[in-house]
Amino acid sequence: MAQPQDISTTVLGADEIILNMGPQHPATHGVLRVKLKLDGEKVIGSECIIGYLHRGVEKIGENRSYPQFAPYVDRTDYVAAVSNGLGYCEAVERLLGVEAPPRARWVRTILTELQRIASHLLWLGTHALDIGAITPVFYTFREREEILKIFEKYCGARLTTHAFRIGGLQYETYDGFEEDVKKFCRDFEEKVDEYGELLTENRIWVERTRNVGILTAQDAIDLGVTGPVLRGSGVRWDIRKAFPYAAYAQFEFDIPIGERGDTYDRYLVRMEEMRQARRIILQAVDSIPEGPILARVGKVIKPPPGEVYHSIEAPKGELGYYIVSDGTIQPYRLRIRPPSFINLEAFDKMVRGHLVADVVAIIGTLDIVLGEVDR
Repeated sequence: MAQPQDISTTVLGADEIILNMGPQHPATHGVLRVKLKLDGEKVIGSECIIGYLHRGVEKIGENRSYPQFAPYVDRTDYVAAVSNGLGYCEAVERLLGVEAPPRARWVRTILTELQRIASHLLWLGTHALDIGAITPVFYTFREREEILKIFEKYCGARLTTHAFRIGGLQYETYDGFEEDVKKFCRDFEEKVDEYGELLTENRIWVERTRNVGILTAQDAIDLGVTGPVLRGSGVRWDIRKAFPYAAYAQFEFDIPIGERGDTYDRYLVRMEEMRQARRIILQAVDSIPEGPILARVGKVIKPPPGEVYHSIEAPKGELGYYIVSDGTIQPYRLRIRPPSFINLEAFDKMVRGHLVADVVAIIGTLDIVLGEVDR
């Protein structure tokens, strides 16, 4: 005999609906499968199912030498490859007890901040496209192309850019590098304002993002989220300021924060982060020191036994590398702390009570990449 159902909390007496969104869905930003529990069109629960892009990168790292594994990290967050390489190289350098020369640190900072802008441009264009605005994606990809041209001229790659080496840089800057970077920064200042003119006070954009996906400061801290998602909730935390690495201690920049912790605030935070990245680049490119670009690390890299955890402020948040050395040419243990994976934990809290249409906006505001979620 069937048990009577409690229909007091459902719409018109209808049962709850379980809806699969993804993994083949353009608005999930990769092969993410989201199981949504719906009451009509209102989300009352969710579950993120990951692993469709799992490649065992960390275990691969334990079966490769330290330099051999470096190109693999470029392919975790595949739209911020330069940032991945910086975090890994600096982690190994800490194990070795060496520091990259000043010139290498300056160039690393410039390239990493260019990568931050490129990552945020991709996020902005696709996020707007998800919500229904097609024009911004053409604007943002126009400027992102100029950054990729600089990467290509520097080291031959555009997307999975293998820019750094353990101990510094392999390549010296090309003739005209500083001029190319300065020209991009000059042009980019007004381009950011163009994006703002399209979106910031656009009535449809504001209605689709304000008070959507609210994450309070305490919830953000409890869930361990980092990056623009954390700062959008009003928490002024940035590893570039808290634990400076590369050459960040030499430059002045601000940490933008939000007030309400909603999708609109996170949009404003990332917009300002692009302006601050431009500010850092201009300071750095005007003061690149002369000297070597690679520290003395030896042809065979064999760190002494020990362990290290080193993290950087990647475009999506705290990207950390935990490495255990047993004194051989391969890591004994290697683990990656990807910001997209941790930030995805906040999805369920952010999405409850919203409509199905808001799910797309909330996935977009997290700015996840499944390459580093699944690893």
